[in-house]
Amino acid sequence: MNLLIVEDETRMADLLRKGLNEEGHRATCAPDGVQGLELAKHYDFDVIILDLMLPKLSGYELAKRLRAEKVNTPILMLTARDSVPDIVRGLDLGADDYMTKPFSFDELVARLRAVKRRAVAAEDTCLRVGDLLLDLASREVIRGEQRISLTRTEYSLLERLVYRAGKVVSRRALIEAVWGFDREIEENTLDAFMHLLRVKIDPPGRRKLIHTVRGVGYMIRGEIGS
Repeated sequence: MNLLIVEDETRMADLLRKGLNEEGHRATCAPDGVQGLELAKHYDFDVIILDLMLPKLSGYELAKRLRAEKVNTPILMLTARDSVPDIVRGLDLGADDYMTKPFSFDELVARLRAVKRRAVAAEDTCLRVGDLLLDLASREVIRGEQRISLTRTEYSLLERLVYRAGKVVSRRALIEAVWGFDREIEENTLDAFMHLLRVKIDPPGRRKLIHTVRGVGYMIRGEIGS
């Protein structure tokens, strides 16, 4: 999962990021509510882990603004505020789950998976571009009648392109979505993975779905004549 952690306590944020990265997820940290709001509005995350007592903008206000602006990314509130009124207020403002500190890391990971599953179940779990089918629940990829086996990185790249089908996804946006904000990934690394993905998705004899937009990034489209 691609996760956003909005947490002002540096030690807690670092522990969460390290633990989640070791579990195979990509975790990005924001130290205050304003930065968290900007990241959540402009980038795609699977779940937001949100503290409530934040500088500049509280977690309550951040959740309220996101829902008002139709940003439906699932939110798991993680906070020391454990009273029933606090929990009710958080859920009423649009949080999908609520955990109190101290907490079990294993339980946090399980709850993140559950929140993500509920979000996927609430939407169409299959995305189509031309004759390409992407099943978000099973992570199965089919083109025509052919099942395609992808690595985790290849699948993540394809998923981001399919979500934005018909629109250009910048190179930087792809790198940040797949590898995170805090890793130095060279653009030729992205190009190498895109080449591997295209070999599998666009074999000889098939209409090309993945296109390079020179100087900008990549896009996927499946209309006739593409």
